[in-house]
Amino acid sequence: MYNAEIDRLVNEAETQGTKFLANKVEVQTLELLLTTAFFQYADKAYAGTVKDLLDLEWFIPRKKKNFQALLDTLVLAKGQPIREPVNRYYTLLKEKLRQYRLLQQQGGWPKLEFEGKAPKKGDEDSTVLVLKQNLHRWGDLKTLDSKSIFDDSVVVALKRFQHRMGLSETGKLDEKTLVEINRPVEERIRQMMLNMERLRWVPDELEPNMLLVNIPEYRLHVFENGVQSWMSKVVVGKEATKTSIFKGNLSYVVLNPYWVVTNNIINNEILPKLKRNPGYLERNNMEVVSGNKVINPYSVKWSSYTKNVPYTIRQKPGKGNSLGKVKFLFPNSYSIYLHDTPSKSLFGETARAFSHGCIRVSEPEKLALHVLKSLPEWNEEKLNAVWKTQNEKWITVRPSLPVYIVYFTTWVDNTGQLNFRRDLYGLDSVLAKEVFGEQ
Repeated sequence: MYNAEIDRLVNEAETQGTKFLANKVEVQTLELLLTTAFFQYADKAYAGTVKDLLDLEWFIPRKKKNFQALLDTLVLAKGQPIREPVNRYYTLLKEKLRQYRLLQQQGGWPKLEFEGKAPKKGDEDSTVLVLKQNLHRWGDLKTLDSKSIFDDSVVVALKRFQHRMGLSETGKLDEKTLVEINRPVEERIRQMMLNMERLRWVPDELEPNMLLVNIPEYRLHVFENGVQSWMSKVVVGKEATKTSIFKGNLSYVVLNPYWVVTNNIINNEILPKLKRNPGYLERNNMEVVSGNKVINPYSVKWSSYTKNVPYTIRQKPGKGNSLGKVKFLFPNSYSIYLHDTPSKSLFGETARAFSHGCIRVSEPEKLALHVLKSLPEWNEEKLNAVWKTQNEKWITVRPSLPVYIVYFTTWVDNTGQLNFRRDLYGLDSVLAKEVFGEQ
């Protein structure tokens, strides 16, 4: 109805010409309707089309448009194009989307199919030429020739492709690699559009010094003065115990932390073991606390509880502590934080969703030094000295450091490469229902 009224008035303006312009009421009505329609479009282009982000499990505050400032900018621009008020990551992904739309117009790319085993290095097969053509389209194979031989250049190109997909960089046509190669251009375009929608929710300018964890990427990114200085692997929450998407401010570093076990872990994992044998706690360097007092676990009748145990269970600092030797706190209502871990082998996996929701970091010592660098007394020597004591030590971070926990399944990295990842928590599918009306 709203658009129909605009269409009616525009049609009258085109057909009646000066007669329409003489009707001041109709002209003003059209101007108001067009202005309102423009602002509605600008709001969606700027801050996204989705109304309620909480339904999409996105708890980072959404940016808001200053319509008065936009109107002033338009007036001053005098009909000239104005810059989209979006962050650089949106702009980079938009350019990749343009390139993929061109590929779509050219027919996309052929599916890679073969009988029997997949070709390997040294093989000569007609499907290798198809593979090379696809890798060249995507920018992974620099030089394309007409040979059908699986040579070193194909191995290198496949490793580049696997790196962009977050797969093991083997240079081989394994099953997971083949799945990603055969995703059609339409699916990739859809994935980019969904993540561009998410990027509209992010502030235009992010803080120059911050930490950013991208859940589907399993990576922590460290930014200094607006530039990524380094990144490292992380372990995130399992599908059943998701890591929340939100923004916090890193305010405390805790050395030799106690691990205070959450109620759901007590109820689901520890309580059944305590009913069988309270000695479980001692074997795992744990203790029971009532108020501020440590009590004997054998004094508690664990069999009388099914849930909501009225005691605190915590693991003492030291070897085997689930939080390792340091945790990084950015107070939030989701009980999420960054921490060390004794389970270092998990960082060797490509898909690293193993935690109960908190984020395990692969380089905790390096991160501690980075976060505390504004406090020069906390150098490597002093940190090591405290770690040796195995006594818990809280350090206040000043100024606090912004931490973003985000969820992007496609993005352009700092080398200009387009990355894709699996929709770990199924949030792309949920968002698609909002953006595309998919069921």
